[in-house]
Amino acid sequence: MLQATGKRTRKTKWNRTEFWMLLPSMIVLAAISLFPFFFMIYASFMDYTLDMDKPRFAGFDNWVRIFTTPTFWESWGRTAVYAGGGLVAQLVLGIAMALLLYHIPRARNLLATLWMLPLFVAPIVAGLLWRFLLDPTYGLYNWLLQLIGVDVQILGNAAYAMPAVILMDVWEWTPLITIIVLAGLQTVPQEPLEAAEVDGASGWQKVRYILLPMVRRMIVVALLIRSMDVLRYVDTITIATEGGPADATKIIGYYLMQVAFRFQDIGTAAALGLTMLFVTIMLGKFFLKVMKSEEA
Repeated sequence: MLQATGKRTRKTKWNRTEFWMLLPSMIVLAAISLFPFFFMIYASFMDYTLDMDKPRFAGFDNWVRIFTTPTFWESWGRTAVYAGGGLVAQLVLGIAMALLLYHIPRARNLLATLWMLPLFVAPIVAGLLWRFLLDPTYGLYNWLLQLIGVDVQILGNAAYAMPAVILMDVWEWTPLITIIVLAGLQTVPQEPLEAAEVDGASGWQKVRYILLPMVRRMIVVALLIRSMDVLRYVDTITIATEGGPADATKIIGYYLMQVAFRFQDIGTAAALGLTMLFVTIMLGKFFLKVMKSEEA
């Protein structure tokens, strides 16, 4: 009894020590994260257009303005197209490449390294690279299209600009899906695969009924990361198209940046940012719910 009491006392003292050691960093992290959040809420009810140093109280004017502006809803619509098209393409290509790397016995590390190279390119550099490649005057891809009889300014045409920026996003971030799914595949035990092979299962059946179900949680994690990241993705679009042509690629993140820094309307931008935060939280809750259901 005395020994158990002594162990409990030492554990309590150790927990207190951990708490006091972590407390300074917790305070700093809380200040870093909570202060901008509460300031954003404050700014969403203020009007900064007349004087940035002395804003006036605007009430719900900023909120009414964003919800009654067609550009707000159009930007969210473009964001849904951009995110949906990009995530579907990244998921399909990422899983396919992960399965390919999983089944390749030789040169796997070399192929994986080459496949991951776009991840090391900064988004701004990626936008600049693709802008040069698709330039109607000296762009390589535009020249190749002209060789087959297709003469179109891809980034200057409203019908082709959105698919182009979606492909840019797919090119850069599909390797991230591959990394996550491949990591899950490498943890799959071999016994179910060997049993399925003894039972005469084909390669596609083993992928469909064994491998993919066992890495579903990793796929959900990859989708969670990319879906939360795509809402704030403005770097490549800013360099490649600047939201054009004719606002064809003005997604919600670019619209927020435009309102904040070009129009200097900090109050409206804060309200826009809070709507994006709300959507991000809802997405996170949805994917966490899916992950819990997978665990169950």
